[in-house]
Amino acid sequence: MAVQGAALKRSILALLALGAAQAAPSVVLVPPVQAQVAAEADEGQRIAEIRVRLTNPSADPALNDRAIDQFRRGLAVYPDDHFYRTLVDFALNRATRAAGLAGASYDIGFADTGGLTLTFDLTLGDAAAAGAPRGMLATGKASDFPVLYDSGGTYVKVKAESIALYYGNADAWYGRPDLMLNGNPMVQGKPSGKGYQHWVEGMVHTGLYGITPLSERFYVYGGASVLASGSYGQELFSNRTRSHVAVEDAFAGFITGVTRENGDRLQLDASVGRQRFTLGDGFLIINTAANGRDRAALQANPRWSADMVALARLRYNNTKVELFRVDPDELPILDSKTVIDGINIETRLSNGFEAAASFLRVPHSSFKYFTPTQTFTREGLQVFDARLRWQPNPAGTPGPFVAAEAALQRNENFDMQAYGFYGEAGWSFADLPWSPTFSYRYAQFSGDDPNTSTFERWDPLLSGGNGEQWVQGINHFKVVQDSNVIAHRFQLRLRPSAKFELVPQVWLFRADSLTNLGGNPALSFLGSKDYGYELNLTGKYFASRNVYVQGHVAATFPGAAVKKAFNADPDPWLSTMLFVRVAY
Repeated sequence: MAVQGAALKRSILALLALGAAQAAPSVVLVPPVQAQVAAEADEGQRIAEIRVRLTNPSADPALNDRAIDQFRRGLAVYPDDHFYRTLVDFALNRATRAAGLAGASYDIGFADTGGLTLTFDLTLGDAAAAGAPRGMLATGKASDFPVLYDSGGTYVKVKAESIALYYGNADAWYGRPDLMLNGNPMVQGKPSGKGYQHWVEGMVHTGLYGITPLSERFYVYGGASVLASGSYGQELFSNRTRSHVAVEDAFAGFITGVTRENGDRLQLDASVGRQRFTLGDGFLIINTAANGRDRAALQANPRWSADMVALARLRYNNTKVELFRVDPDELPILDSKTVIDGINIETRLSNGFEAAASFLRVPHSSFKYFTPTQTFTREGLQVFDARLRWQPNPAGTPGPFVAAEAALQRNENFDMQAYGFYGEAGWSFADLPWSPTFSYRYAQFSGDDPNTSTFERWDPLLSGGNGEQWVQGINHFKVVQDSNVIAHRFQLRLRPSAKFELVPQVWLFRADSLTNLGGNPALSFLGSKDYGYELNLTGKYFASRNVYVQGHVAATFPGAAVKKAFNADPDPWLSTMLFVRVAY
């Protein structure tokens, strides 16, 4: 009888919480599921290594070294930056002109411990050739696409990219969407469920981007684009065919700086408008736009630009300071009016150490937190965050690496103390065939303890990214996301070539608290802390700098928490995915 009474109590409290959510439109019990797969797998990723080489070195070693040094000084792209194709193109153009090169290009590969390797190939030539106008409008040559104009430091290009994606699920939501999606506003029509079901998605994104000097050291830049997306078939939340066209990027900024003779570099970069922004590796901020529902393309995840990002970035050598405001582009039906202000400081120390600290504040939001008796809003949230990384050996050589991040959340308006942290340790065997790298990561995000007056449930904010960032489990993330969860991740990276990578993962998931209000309604009150486990394999391949292919298979097995909530033994959830991205 005691067990039955406890179960009845949990059921009553869950119904009360769900009723409160339905009575108040601004209340969101289930965070919108988005960005499970980052289709733009290069965009936004950490730059782990930068290599520079000459394609036609001269017989004078001093001349070669001087050209490479001048290029590096003018490039203003650094390890640990986030890779954004257009901004790297701008930097490459400025550096090529400053070094008096006849030409320069770059290629993309996978780094041994995660992130990307950028390899810049420089072509020596005479000053006249280096300064000659380039681009379709200047030369009339279609082969210059996507560059329209490149002369005297003015550089204008077309952005053109597309994605085609196939996705399939067997027994999505463990075959019980009626329970797992009860009250979820993402549902339109019939969601995926029992059996194998699949769909296709597509995206086309095009726009104009440019940069021009107002003086020798002061450049202004900007960009604007439109993105069209569509979905057809039986998607996770819907079986309706949908399409959507909207402005994606619309930003402007300036960059200025100086490089002294001793090599010290000072740079200021400021911008404002619709653009994407990532803090660190996405532990707190990466998903600055929402996908799915009427916008379609839930898994292709093509939209990243926030409604507004105001960003000022000051860099001196290996130290960077960022001031920012982020107003994410949320789905209209789930718009919480959240705005995030923050400051971020990062520095590269000696012996392979990198350290960073951030402070975030939410001046306005209607997003709701739940307890069995009260609700609170996100407005007034404060986040104190610190992170570090240590990799003593150069990239491409065997050795250890360690990464960690920890954050504390408080609120100015009520008693809140939530925490999230992770620690990862691994070893690169770069001298072995396929350059394997093994790592283990432990992550914990607090849940609420109903026996205290303090609210302790972790708020994931705009966390996410891909399966190697904070999408914790390709399928399981859709069930729990990053709150009230303890995750053990065992990961192996295999690189048959610099452009081909295989990433198998094993995940074990547990709850931090048996009280899970604010998560999936079917799991509002847990009878066990065992969420389950997942096995998955992701394959990634750069066919060229412009063509990227990725696929995965994943199997997720429900634990006792799910089985008790269902009062049954649900089937495992299997998924498959393949996408191709072409970008210029």
